[in-house]
Amino acid sequence: MRLREAISGGAARTARLMVGVPDYDTYAAHRQAAHPGEPVMSQAEFLADRAEKGFGGGAEGGISRCC
Repeated sequence: MRLREAISGGAARTARLMVGVPDYDTYAAHRQAAHPGEPVMSQAEFLADRAEKGFGGGAEGGISRCC
């Protein structure tokens, strides 16, 4: 059963990345392993940061483009 779960989880992660949904768990694990003692963004902060980087911000901090 673990193999099926691993394949399913990997497929789901790949599908999310293909449509632009960032993987918070991978980010958090990387930050903890590679940058111990440094802050790790919350999941909400992480998603907001990725949206800002992906869509940009206008003068008032809003999304200025769609692609």
